[in-house]
Amino acid sequence: MKKLPSIKAILVAIIVICSIEFVVSRLEKVTMFTLDSAFTTSGNVVMETILHKTEKEKLEKEERKVNEVRQEIEIISLKASSPVIVYEGMTLEELGAKLDRSLNSTLSGYGPIFAKYAIEYGVDPYLALSITLLETGCTWNCSSLVKKCNNVGGMKGKGSCNGSSYASFPSLEEGISAMISNLSQNYIQKGLITPEQINTKYATSSTWANKVNYYIEKISNA
Repeated sequence: MKKLPSIKAILVAIIVICSIEFVVSRLEKVTMFTLDSAFTTSGNVVMETILHKTEKEKLEKEERKVNEVRQEIEIISLKASSPVIVYEGMTLEELGAKLDRSLNSTLSGYGPIFAKYAIEYGVDPYLALSITLLETGCTWNCSSLVKKCNNVGGMKGKGSCNGSSYASFPSLEEGISAMISNLSQNYIQKGLITPEQINTKYATSSTWANKVNYYIEKISNA
């Protein structure tokens, strides 16, 4: 008959097994702690590197923005200190004053308005004003079309002026703007630039261009 192990042997075996498990468990904890410490230390270094790089990039970006704003300010300052020439060596203000010297009656003082819209719409200001003077007589006394309907170019169209076929505008500035805009869109932009070229479409009189050229020279010498 096979001899069974004694109770003492069994207890010793249990103690040995428990001791081994305890030792293994402690070793695992020590290993995990060591690995965690190493990972944490390594992770901190990585995070510090990332944060440092991000902060550096942020500062560089802010610095670029500051430099861009500084450059824009310098450009604006330079433009402000340098007079802008718009026509024949004149600033917009000087051009307006020159045009105004040829205006009387209702249009007196509107030279700057003619200058503004002529430059804005890309129309020769002398040409625009010359047509106005021819159509309105504002070299001396403006016509009733100007005084009653703010029509400075003999323009026909909507907003009938006193029941006629001529257009009416709410203000003189709007009338001036409409007249110069019409010259730009329907004449200049279609290649009709000189008084002679414009004459065939703008007026029926064959002497219209000669009269416009007369006023151009008069304004130029004013």
